[in-house]
Amino acid sequence: MRRALLENWALFLGMTMLMVANGLLVTLLTIRGAGLGFSDLSIALMQACYPLGALAGTVLTPRLIEKVGHIRVFSALASMVSVAAIAHLLTSDPVSWSMMRLLAGFCFPGLYVITESWLNAKAENRLRAQILSVYFIIQTAGPALGTAMVGLPDPSGNVLFGLASILLSVGIVPLLLSNNRAPDYSAPERMPVARLYRVSPMAVLGIVIMGAGVVSWFIALPLYALRSGFSEAQASGALVVAMIVAAVVQYPVGWVADHVDRRFVVMGLALITAAASLWMALDTAPSRIVLGFSVIAAVSLPVYSVLAAHANDHLSPGQIVAASGTMAFLLQLGQFGGMLLGPNLVSMLDGRGLQAFICATSLVVAGIAVARRVTSEAPDETGTVQAMGVLGVPQPGLLQAEALSDEMEERAVETGEITQESAEKFAG
Repeated sequence: MRRALLENWALFLGMTMLMVANGLLVTLLTIRGAGLGFSDLSIALMQACYPLGALAGTVLTPRLIEKVGHIRVFSALASMVSVAAIAHLLTSDPVSWSMMRLLAGFCFPGLYVITESWLNAKAENRLRAQILSVYFIIQTAGPALGTAMVGLPDPSGNVLFGLASILLSVGIVPLLLSNNRAPDYSAPERMPVARLYRVSPMAVLGIVIMGAGVVSWFIALPLYALRSGFSEAQASGALVVAMIVAAVVQYPVGWVADHVDRRFVVMGLALITAAASLWMALDTAPSRIVLGFSVIAAVSLPVYSVLAAHANDHLSPGQIVAASGTMAFLLQLGQFGGMLLGPNLVSMLDGRGLQAFICATSLVVAGIAVARRVTSEAPDETGTVQAMGVLGVPQPGLLQAEALSDEMEERAVETGEITQESAEKFAG
């Protein structure tokens, strides 16, 4: 662990700043937008611009890296997203804020792609697990810290936006000063959605639908808490607690999913999510908000990791990285719908619209898992579930995909399923 930290400190430090800034911005914009009198529809449209930009960012950034290199693209994207953060201070209308969210949505996934591909290229096989564990801690702690910072005193209303811009700008410095050379890079091949659907219909449908459900509570929880009488600090605190609880349970959920049919795990998580959201709809007391949404977060967030693992179980090592990009695209698609709907749902159905939406999406995912369990058999060999950070669900997961691909290749070589020459061909 110590060696992993020393060899990759620049990337880890830069990524930490980026994750803190992103966690701060995504919550700050909802709360400040409500304070400025933005309607629920305006807040929803503004936040939905982030995954809309990310749909383009996840596709175009790998091509840019291939053309001009990691450092130039990283510096350009970090500079632009820093501009987007500070521009919120210059305007106070939903249209300009939406354009800045669109720009941030394009830039952030690119920054994650660069960092993950750089880490993976620099990682030795024996250190890969340690690097993944550190990276997961950053994915979890960074957004949680950023969300918690929303509660800091800010009499002028300018400090937190300025702080987010500073973090984004300073996040470039460790990478530029690091003596590590940028790795060679070639944009991964893409796997069309239709092809991935033929491999795993449950993963394709489940990622889109559950992605919409998860991001709806992530975006709308602070707004829901404010409407229930919480202060800004209390509203952001409720989200922080939910994020931490969701992160903690991912490892035990992953362990269970590695030992039983993953479809049973998806069913169970989705049904518990539906039950918890139904309880929250029936009991809307403010005192239940933190507990209720913590339960919803704990059982809904890990579904993506289990679905991704289920899809990977049916893929060859050479297909995993391409499939991870497709799954990231599907997740952004689901998040676009969830961000568009989430804030609007808070005031619907007598304040129960958000809970009803989460319940409905969870029941649909559970139904899909049941249908797939009835119509198909589980694969003989399964890999491991790679945990994702709370705000990391929008990330392409390139590092996790590369690590899993290497793990599958090593296992196949050991069992004699493929030769060493074939494994090297996959890697190449």
